[in-house]
Amino acid sequence: MTLWVPDLARAHESWSWLLGELGYAPDASVDNVSLFRHDGGFAIALEQSPDMVPGMLYSRLRPGLNHMAFTVDSPDALAAIADRAPQFGWSTMPSDRHPIAGGANVAYLEDRDGFEVELVAPSPD
Repeated sequence: MTLWVPDLARAHESWSWLLGELGYAPDASVDNVSLFRHDGGFAIALEQSPDMVPGMLYSRLRPGLNHMAFTVDSPDALAAIADRAPQFGWSTMPSDRHPIAGGANVAYLEDRDGFEVELVAPSPD
C-alpha cells in the first residue's frame, strides 16, 4: 500500500514511529520513499505525491481511503501507543466514532495530514 503524502519528512516522523510500534521495519531500498515491511510480507510506502494539487490536501471524507486499521496485541499495548502518539504528531479521536462489534478495544489516531488509523486490541475476556 502506498500513501501519497504532502510532506514526506513530516509523514515519516509520525508513521515511522507508529509502524515501528506495530512491528514494521524500515526498508531503505527505495529512494525518495519511506518504506516499511512487516514479517507477514505486507509493506506500506509513504511517498510525496509528485502530482499534488496546491491547496488540495488529503481528506478521508472524500471518496477513497477513509482509514487504515491495524491489530494490536493487547489492551495494554493499545493504551501505551495511544498515550505516546501525540509525541509523534498524532492526535487522538473519539473512540466511539466507529463502534466495533465484539467488545474489542479501539483507539483512533489522526496524523497532521488527516490520515486516520484505527488500532484494535482484543477484548480482555
